[in-house]
Amino acid sequence: MGTTFKIDIFDRGAESTLNDLQARLRARLEELENTASTYRVTSEISRFNLNSSTEWVPTSLEFCTMVFDATQIGRETNGAFDITVGPLVNLWGFGPGNAVDVPPSDSDIDSARKSVGLANLQADCEQPAVRKLVPTIQVDLSGWAKGYAVDQLALLLDAAGLANYLVEIGGEIKARGHNAENRRFAIAIESPLPKTPGDYTVLRISDTGVATSGDYRTFFDHEGTRYSHTIDPRTGRPVRHTLSAVTVVHASTAYADAMATALLVLGPDAGMALANEIGISAYFAVATSAGLEFRSSEAFSAARYFSNHAKM
Repeated sequence: MGTTFKIDIFDRGAESTLNDLQARLRARLEELENTASTYRVTSEISRFNLNSSTEWVPTSLEFCTMVFDATQIGRETNGAFDITVGPLVNLWGFGPGNAVDVPPSDSDIDSARKSVGLANLQADCEQPAVRKLVPTIQVDLSGWAKGYAVDQLALLLDAAGLANYLVEIGGEIKARGHNAENRRFAIAIESPLPKTPGDYTVLRISDTGVATSGDYRTFFDHEGTRYSHTIDPRTGRPVRHTLSAVTVVHASTAYADAMATALLVLGPDAGMALANEIGISAYFAVATSAGLEFRSSEAFSAARYFSNHAKM
């Protein structure tokens, strides 16, 4: 999926099974690459995107389930998370094509928006099959698939009887049990401010997933305005609020991955309102005139994730 992965195991006696386990983990990653990676032209998602039919397209059950679950989160967030947003991301120069340094025209944005929208995508996993209602719809699971892959590798580790491990793919994490110090895992959340890149907050977690979305690394400036890579699917434009980053803690890393993206799109007020409404454990980094302000959702505050130390 165009990124790296790392698995740390802390169970005594696990060495005897590692060779077989490594083979199974890599085989599972290969299956997921062939299903959901847009970096592979032969993957199932790439083949689906090339198909301009508006009829039901037979798919694997896994691909259909991924599309269905991701679109459910899209509806839960009122369209703030949208796996069809790719044409807008590309238009603004944040996709795999050439970067841009000038905002697109309103007419180009309106044109791209015709190929975006969860209402134009259906999944029937009893068949299983997925259908485009607009031929130019493209599916991009990058805001979901890394977290999903983390969960899938964790299932293999659980099945192997391992109780203490950490899985990380592209920054999305799942931790089980304890670390080498027999403590909950220490997860650093980096400061989104460019002037303080080494500053971070530390969470202590176990038996859960963590995902962070931020708008502070990829952007361009034009005539004094900064344009973030975080595109609001509902407007077709980069977000313009003060929320710099969101971390979500959830049992499902895939859900945390998608929800962090959605809350970042919604912004500091609407995002926090949604997190509290549906009980999401979320940690917001908001830019203010006085610097960063960190805000916790009700579920995040109740969970008490913070370490006693600001630094690891």
